[in-house]
Amino acid sequence: MLSIGELRPGMAVELDGTPYIILSAVHSKQARAGGVCRTKIKNLLNGSVIPKTFQGNDKLKKADVKHTRGQFLYSDPNGFYFMREDTYEQFELNLETIDSQKNFLKDGMDVDLLTYNDNPIAVKLPPKVNLEITQTDPGVKGDTASGGSKPATLETGYVLQVPLFLKEGELIRVNTESGEYVERVSK
Repeated sequence: MLSIGELRPGMAVELDGTPYIILSAVHSKQARAGGVCRTKIKNLLNGSVIPKTFQGNDKLKKADVKHTRGQFLYSDPNGFYFMREDTYEQFELNLETIDSQKNFLKDGMDVDLLTYNDNPIAVKLPPKVNLEITQTDPGVKGDTASGGSKPATLETGYVLQVPLFLKEGELIRVNTESGEYVERVSK
């Protein structure tokens, strides 16, 4: 059990059977009153962020949250399928859990898995991934009125703005947090 004085950002705690990660923790103590800790916590199952204030004698249970390596296998209309590298166990995560990460998942890609009580609950992608351009219009020489960029469709179906000089079949690096083009990658 953790006391409120031990709470720090990045710690995983369990409240009412649900795992949360502490995003911020501000400790304060007033003259005769007990200490309090004002926190912002993120629900690891649904992603919601809520403010929560803990009083001086509150005790919290540390959540059994671990990181492990995994691999993205494939997706179908029912969900996204992964395999844990430590146990070779295959499992499915739904679209709500994957959310915008689906734009950057490529078959066979290595990912970090977040597990709670040894059950996978979330996926963490690398900060940047390499993806191939499958469709884009050819750039017209001298056409920079639009800021020098054009839309391109990637192998995952994601559409983003890329520089005019890029062509179909080229490999580019994409930031998975912002969804923006980073650089061209040589094959």
